[in-house]
Amino acid sequence: MCGRMTLTLPQEAMRQIFKAQPANDLPAVPNFNICPTNQIHVVRTDDGQRRLLPMRWGFLPRWYKTASDGPLLINARAETIAEKPAFREAARARRCLIPCSGFYEWTKTPEGERLPWYITRADGEIMVFGGIWQDWAHEGEVLTTCAVVTCAAAGPVAQIHARMPVVLEAEDWALWLGEEGKGAAVLMKPAAPDVIRFHRVGKAVNSNRASGPELIEPV
Repeated sequence: MCGRMTLTLPQEAMRQIFKAQPANDLPAVPNFNICPTNQIHVVRTDDGQRRLLPMRWGFLPRWYKTASDGPLLINARAETIAEKPAFREAARARRCLIPCSGFYEWTKTPEGERLPWYITRADGEIMVFGGIWQDWAHEGEVLTTCAVVTCAAAGPVAQIHARMPVVLEAEDWALWLGEEGKGAAVLMKPAAPDVIRFHRVGKAVNSNRASGPELIEPV
């Protein structure tokens, strides 16, 4: 599961990291509380050129008549992505990279209180999720949408949640994007335990309206 994330890198840094041509209408950074349906930064390959683009976080199947016509599809399960009608075409032909600085996950106390955790890379580098994207159009409205691909959690992260995003290493970006041919399915697996670190953060982030760097401070 991935339902909230952060991104603090400047646009120019992302341009250099991904060797991608940036769009002019990218969302503002830093953002310490990126929520579903927000515009997020996404890297995809068009005609051999990587592009850094804004996309709506929340994948819209072509048969949706409105953007809220069905479930909000922010995640796509790796185990069924090739079979689900909503995702299977995108999984074959429209994969993308979703960069972030980290993401939030929650545990519950026996009393039902939600406790947030912030999850990042242990090496401090940018975290990159495997994603899929799709253009959706209906009655003149056109949206470019995406979802984060998730897999079963492993290692310490499994103590917080049963699932986690597919985290891609830099050497795997080209394969995921289809630049090195087929075979990206082998990348849909949990990150090695030493790749990820996490810490508890304050409950302010329980609100999707909260903002500011204090959201990721350890408590």
